[in-house]
Amino acid sequence: MAAAASSTDRPGALEITRRLAEICGPPFARFAGPADEVAGRPARWVAVPGGPHAAAEVLRLAAAHDLTVVPRGAGTKIDWGAAPAQLDIMLDTGRLAGVWHEPQGSPTAEVGAGTPLRAVQATLERTGQRLPVDPPSPGATLGGVLAADEAGPLRQRHGSPCAQLVGVRYLDADGELVSLGEAGAALLGRAAPVVGGGSGGTVPSGRAGPGGGAAALFGAGDLPGLDLARLLCGSQGGLGVLVSATMRVQAVPAGRLWVTRPVWTPLEVHDLVRTVLAARLDPAAIELDLPVPVPLPRRRVHPDHPSVSGRPDHPATARRAGGPAAAGSLLVLLEGGPADVVERAERLVALLGRETVVSHAAPEWWGRYPFGPGDTALRIEVPISDLHAAVYALRDAAGGPVPIRGSAGVGTVHAALPGALAPDRVASILAAVRGVLLARQGRCVVVAAPAPVRWAVDLWGELPTLPRLRAAKEHLDPHQRLAPGRLPGGL
Repeated sequence: MAAAASSTDRPGALEITRRLAEICGPPFARFAGPADEVAGRPARWVAVPGGPHAAAEVLRLAAAHDLTVVPRGAGTKIDWGAAPAQLDIMLDTGRLAGVWHEPQGSPTAEVGAGTPLRAVQATLERTGQRLPVDPPSPGATLGGVLAADEAGPLRQRHGSPCAQLVGVRYLDADGELVSLGEAGAALLGRAAPVVGGGSGGTVPSGRAGPGGGAAALFGAGDLPGLDLARLLCGSQGGLGVLVSATMRVQAVPAGRLWVTRPVWTPLEVHDLVRTVLAARLDPAAIELDLPVPVPLPRRRVHPDHPSVSGRPDHPATARRAGGPAAAGSLLVLLEGGPADVVERAERLVALLGRETVVSHAAPEWWGRYPFGPGDTALRIEVPISDLHAAVYALRDAAGGPVPIRGSAGVGTVHAALPGALAPDRVASILAAVRGVLLARQGRCVVVAAPAPVRWAVDLWGELPTLPRLRAAKEHLDPHQRLAPGRLPGGL
């Protein structure tokens, strides 16, 4: 294996391998293989520590040998964002797993960073509870979700996963274990979207602690803000290695209904979202799906055949809707007591019109990204009043409809460009869309892309908070050992 060969060529490589095996156990330390890479950058070693102490020892070993470290959870988003400038040790968090402090009725639960989110929800469900977190990445770990601040439909009511965070245990670049909680942590200044999924990651405007503290770093006027426990959200492992997180939990809602309304234009989506929000029906989610129209088969197909039945562009569907085929769907999720949910759904149907349908189950596309492997995936964040302008701008720049899906109620959606598009074509589309968004205080970020596109285009666009992010990186990881280059600006 190429990675293994390059590792053995490094002076002291065998000694590093031996020490990793001592720390993690022989089955859990090895030379990296072909699949051990981050956004195309291969690792040299893989270490799977069995607990916080072992993970700290891995980081201390890396510091002693001037090695870089990138954490990995389930790897569901390992190709998101920029490739690290260097990747020596991939620190797999799979053994930093478990759910603790979750007695029935407790408002919080502590969860190991390497715990699959599905396992967390299954464990909590036994006590009638859940995390109000639903990221689209199947199999993702809680640590990976927080590192990307990846949010799903429930962000409408509950915000991003990092909004549910009340405490963390993490390892700094020197391998020191830091525990921070809502009760006693230092405060940070205002945060702004930087890197994560969903509503975006956050970059702190200050940090308390040795070395002058937050006031020395950013100025005392910036202090009244977020809890320091949320520092790592959206940082993709570039500011610390998450060990565990204490999250808010809530009772599983007894009733859930999905209210679906076909939509014909992005401008109509704007009007419908305003109507839903103005009605004060407390929606748990407001999601939009604008698929690319697919021509119906030319040959004669029975209208009830599964390949065409129920499609929004099918003539029968259009007739039922009383007009031309719909371009997509707007869905509103209502949660709460069964009777209350039914009453709110009836009010919503009266507001949205006769095309509206109520269902006890979500559609197949719910909570899924519109992009797949090999696509260029975009995330658009814009005030909801300007979401339609962003959709039109993307269509115009791309020369036709582009699949768009996401949380219309908060102005965060994802889009997919074909992976076959040349890098210069993607760059021109980004420039056009970002030009429209700039005047509307919006952003367009490249979430994932084929390697030629990733290396050729600006993934992040204009980032006013970059100086603060740079200051935070220099303060927390001055030797650039944690995921160097993964953050915006090559940090």
